[in-house]
Amino acid sequence: MKPLQARRIRQRITPYLLVTPTIILVGVFVYGVVNGVLQGFGIMPFLGRTELTLDYYIEALNRRDLIASLNYSLYISLTSSVLALIGGIVLSAALTRVQASRRRQLLNIQIPLMTAHTIVVLFLVSLFAGSGLFPRLLFWLGVIDDVGVFPSIIGGASGWGIILVYLWKEIPFVAFYTATIMMHVSSRYGEAAETLGASSLRSFFSVTLPLCKGALTKAFLIVFAFSFGAYEVPFLLGPTLPKALPVLAYLEFQNPDILNRSYAMAINGIMALICCIAALVYFLVLQKERKERKTDE
Repeated sequence: MKPLQARRIRQRITPYLLVTPTIILVGVFVYGVVNGVLQGFGIMPFLGRTELTLDYYIEALNRRDLIASLNYSLYISLTSSVLALIGGIVLSAALTRVQASRRRQLLNIQIPLMTAHTIVVLFLVSLFAGSGLFPRLLFWLGVIDDVGVFPSIIGGASGWGIILVYLWKEIPFVAFYTATIMMHVSSRYGEAAETLGASSLRSFFSVTLPLCKGALTKAFLIVFAFSFGAYEVPFLLGPTLPKALPVLAYLEFQNPDILNRSYAMAINGIMALICCIAALVYFLVLQKERKERKTDE
């Protein structure tokens, strides 16, 4: 084989070789998703179960603990997402006023995003647990009579420990997602409004914030879907009852009875349905933005 022919063959084969690992990973992911969906409908060929049934979904929806877990997960997700949205707006507004390079500003808010949730959990436990630094400090200052009076972040039904962990990453994420757009809008339309006599506060709420509505909505949907489906933080800091929905699914999956796996997959299917609704709303917002952009052009 001539060198020129060998080079051409290598050039043709190389793209396929480079994309092969991605294809394998996507194939494994798709296989896992399809297998999980089928198990939720009772199809488990390795146990001789090949008939599709809705019994596991019906039984799962009739469980009292599932409704309580669903309400608790929605409470945690909605509360943390709304607070993250408010905090992200405040942080983005502050970044637009700071006289520093945009790259440096965005780099600063990426630091919390790179921190693992388990590290944040350990940090909060060290600070706010019953024997943590903050309760001891309050006791030493005489604010509380006993360290046990301070509300614990571990196992509390209020879930404020879980919410704080999510806010640590979600507020910077919302700011990171919207800061560039807000800076662009503020530098163009916000300054024009201020030139015409509007105050900085009125310019922000009347001009900058409405024009960033699409980006803020998408950021809210992303953090909602993430906090609703994540299990590690509720597993570490959540109460015994009610359990967060992902924790309930995980515990059902770990049941020694392998037939119980269908219940776990049915619960995962319910979570996936809610997240798909959030993804559909995200897609509709994206389509609306594209139509508005074409209209402006």
